[in-house]
Amino acid sequence: MALLTDMTAAQAAALWSGLLILLLGVLSIRVILARRKYKVAIGDGGVPEVALAARVFGNAAEYIPVGIGALILLYHLEMPVLAIHGLGVTLLAGRTIHAVGLSGNKSTFGRVAGMVLTFVALFVAGGMLVVHAFV
Repeated sequence: MALLTDMTAAQAAALWSGLLILLLGVLSIRVILARRKYKVAIGDGGVPEVALAARVFGNAAEYIPVGIGALILLYHLEMPVLAIHGLGVTLLAGRTIHAVGLSGNKSTFGRVAGMVLTFVALFVAGGMLVVHAFV
């Protein structure tokens, strides 16, 4: 824990942004591997497994950049390091749990919990940014 609390706000934002980018990379590789497995050159080729892998990546790609942007802005606004860590770990956990829980067209606990954590991180970050604009 001392390692995290000894970080600067810039280091904390870099840590969570880097981990989120790595998650996107892993999800992207899953799409590539699914396409290779089913010999799909472009798109999903009508293969449900490829479509699912692409959707899991796409969903993460829709939320992660916004979260990274918020982390960077919060660092520039000199928010406390622990606040940046809290938002970063919440967003990373949310996106990871959602990716694991996303299976087919049914709602799973992981899918719901992942979205809840994602929304908590984004709404808290958004609230912090709006409040800080007036302080």
